[in-house]
Amino acid sequence: MTTYERLRADIVAALKARDSRAATSLRTADAAIQRAALDANKPLDEPLVLAVLRKAVKNLADARVEFEKAGRADLVAANTAEIALLEKYLPKALDPAKLEALVNEAVAASGAQSKREMGKVMALLKARPEAPLLDFAAASKLIASKLP
Repeated sequence: MTTYERLRADIVAALKARDSRAATSLRTADAAIQRAALDANKPLDEPLVLAVLRKAVKNLADARVEFEKAGRADLVAANTAEIALLEKYLPKALDPAKLEALVNEAVAASGAQSKREMGKVMALLKARPEAPLLDFAAASKLIASKLP
């Protein structure tokens, strides 16, 4: 069962259980996935679904920070619950040691000598089979620290 199929099944289960908060969150994610597929003019596939879900979790986390600054505990709790709901559809990220090993390998393979060539390294990382599991923000920071 693909991630998208699991999401759709969980929407139905949430609706049957009358869990309106979960149903709304999952339906919003479903709509974002379908919109992304239409915008990109490509079929729904696993990388697209995971990318949209990651973006949704990131946006929610950013909003949670703002809610915390504003002292809105109710919205912080709602965002935390929604993030936890969506994160169960995402694969577990690689541990930092494995990420560093992949970055070191990509830097060596690309022959990058400066930060201007970070794109070469990122392209190699995106082509790897582990790409869906990578946190590219963390990878970018690691690459920048390794290149002069």
